[in-house]
Amino acid sequence: MKANVLVIGGGVGGLTVALKLAKCGVGVTVVEQVKGSPHMYKGELVQPKTLQIFEKNGILPKVLQCGHKINRIELIEKKKLNKSNKKPIQSMSYNILPDPYNYALMIPHETLKTILLEEAKKYPSFKYIQPGRFIGFDGNKAKVRMDKEEVLLEADYYVSAEGRKSKVRETMDVPKKEKKYDHHFLTVTFPRPESMKEGKIISTDDTFLGLFPLPDNLVRSVYLIPKGSYKKMIEEGLEAFYQKYLELCPELDGFVQRIDSWKKIQLMIPVHYHVSNYVKGNIALLGDAAHSVHPMAGEGMNLAIQDGDVLGELLCWMYDQERHSPEYLSFYEEVRKPRVRHVLKLSHLSALAYSRPLKSFVTWRSKVMDQLTNDPVLHTKHMLNISGLGIWKESLVDRVIQSGVAPKRKERDQQVIDRRHFFTEEEDYPWRNKEEA
Repeated sequence: MKANVLVIGGGVGGLTVALKLAKCGVGVTVVEQVKGSPHMYKGELVQPKTLQIFEKNGILPKVLQCGHKINRIELIEKKKLNKSNKKPIQSMSYNILPDPYNYALMIPHETLKTILLEEAKKYPSFKYIQPGRFIGFDGNKAKVRMDKEEVLLEADYYVSAEGRKSKVRETMDVPKKEKKYDHHFLTVTFPRPESMKEGKIISTDDTFLGLFPLPDNLVRSVYLIPKGSYKKMIEEGLEAFYQKYLELCPELDGFVQRIDSWKKIQLMIPVHYHVSNYVKGNIALLGDAAHSVHPMAGEGMNLAIQDGDVLGELLCWMYDQERHSPEYLSFYEEVRKPRVRHVLKLSHLSALAYSRPLKSFVTWRSKVMDQLTNDPVLHTKHMLNISGLGIWKESLVDRVIQSGVAPKRKERDQQVIDRRHFFTEEEDYPWRNKEEA
């Protein structure tokens, strides 16, 4: 069997690169090893840059139809909550960004995957194999097990979108040094009050609860627990679990109790890594095969899709211009690696703010978040950086203000929305400048 491009892994990142290739007429085969829908939790928060990519691919209307818009994420330090006033003290607002991508979206992961897959299937150059398990390479061909039979698949380029345990990455001999944390997470979806329409992160000295509304009056929850405490929590039973949620968010009473089994609650173990190389010869890594971000950032799925967008555009250009060389494939790494590095750094710092010894950091964390959400420049920089639409690094003045040494800026300076800090198409796809070279 032959294809121009073989994508190993049919998650959202792999399907994004495949959709781009199918739309430009390049023969692409996707091999997905999981039969049916996996029960493992995957990302559901779609950041603004990813929404922009969906619009370019013609699927944004369908995605919006199946999702729930998030305008802001409310930040509540539980001990500082005024009992007579339930309004959050701080809020991270996507609306501070300019139109049209000034919001995020929550959408069930499998729904998003289905939208991408169904769109790709519209194109004759797209082929989907499920289940199919990549075993290794035999020369320049990929060995894939299908229906208890080993098949050799030959392609010009191979894309690993397999996730953290990438076998393709192992064959490339690309090292992966993991950083682990002193906390784990429990995540589960359950019904929500109709009034809960925006995201919330509720923090105390020793934990936090993230609540992110989904369509159909559901909410995705993420609860921080100490590393190694999962088994003890199961022994304590669901009633104790409900109580932990209700202590942080009483309005969930009558809703969190709808979780009727521990089987619905998934343990997430955060891991942080970034491989040294995304590309080797005619093989490219994307998504979790190349990098893993702390789940607090809500970025993992977005980074995979953004990887797929850049890699897909590049491969389409290489076929259109008939420029087949690893030299050109390296453009993908040149664009994506610095951007991913920046997001990984931000997420790692956020994770440390909620790590032990938490009590030492609570006052500092609260002060930093107060400055960040109420200083218009800091607020805009932070939201731009997590949106994926651009990078605006902190200055020395920003750090002084964020630490509380200097007062917050009050007026929104015009430079806050300076487009120079937003990625342009020329920066997203720099190889296009070589078309006339």
